[in-house]
Amino acid sequence: MRMLCASTLIGEFFVIGFAGLVAMKNDDLSMTTVWTVCGVAMLLSVLLSGMVTRPGGIQLGWALQIGLVLSGFVVPMMFVLGACFAGLWWASVHYGRKIDEVKARWAAQGEAQPGA
Repeated sequence: MRMLCASTLIGEFFVIGFAGLVAMKNDDLSMTTVWTVCGVAMLLSVLLSGMVTRPGGIQLGWALQIGLVLSGFVVPMMFVLGACFAGLWWASVHYGRKIDEVKARWAAQGEAQPGA
């Protein structure tokens, strides 16, 4: 699960950065505001990629997904990209857990069979 979720979060790092470049064109926002918000979100995505398996890591990842979708109010295309990444996040968590279960089962079978 860790690899899938971390890959999704690193992809989000780049998407957030590109969304910041688009948001800079909004005359209602200062460059400081845009890059403070984007910088915090980018930092959070990188930090979360390392702490996915720790307690609360998945929940913080979901919070980032919600923030990404809500950023569509500033950059409308982020509604679509945020929804896509939320779907990727769900798939990473869901299928990552299944992969971890299969790996654990294989490891247990390997230990149970001495010659394997």
